Amino acid sequence: MQIGIIGAGHIGGNLTRRLTALGHQVAVANSRGPETLSDLVAETGATAVTATEAARGAEIVVVTIPLKNVPDLPDDLFAEAAEGFAVIDTGNYYPQQRDGRIAAIEEGQTESGWTQQHLGHPVVKAFNGTYAQDILDKPQPAGTPGRVALPVAGDDEAGKRIVRDLIDELGFDTVDAGRIDESWRQQPGTPVYGLAADVEAIRKALAEASPERPADFRA
Repeated sequence: MQIGIIGAGHIGGNLTRRLTALGHQVAVANSRGPETLSDLVAETGATAVTATEAARGAEIVVVTIPLKNVPDLPDDLFAEAAEGFAVIDTGNYYPQQRDGRIAAIEEGQTESGWTQQHLGHPVVKAFNGTYAQDILDKPQPAGTPGRVALPVAGDDEAGKRIVRDLIDELGFDTVDAGRIDESWRQQPGTPVYGLAADVEAIRKALAEASPERPADFRA
């Protein structure tokens, strides 16, 4: 599968490592330019590109950048993506630590709803509460008792299925966390955020979430 990864931080870097190891064609971009990704390319065999090039021909595009930088992505980012492509959004809103105040989110829009609006394409929210090291350390074969599960939210059912299949290939179970307007259940400060646990524990944590954003994650 051809996969574009926009953002080469902890999550983007470790997804690049795992996905190339599984045999996928990975194009990876960051904000500083392809020439700054030489070490990751040498390690993984991925191709370093610009953000627009990462989406070109991609069947899955992973957007894993600070939320405040989403509006800076090119307007035609997905113009040459593969037909039926899916977009994974790993982003979180950290107003006090990084992103500053985003009015729409403060007023109740979900983080991924805001990202989806800016990207102009449905997104699937996944990996946002996953520790980057867990992507390398916690994969297990399907059917393993206690296999770690990840919550996945999105409005595009076909895209969600593509993403859930990829996560299974990466070595994790998934739990359908509903639509994007329900994705607050996996935002920072919720019981599921950062939780490495099996399907039943993830379902329980999602059910216990409150729509009220904790003070630590408000501007």
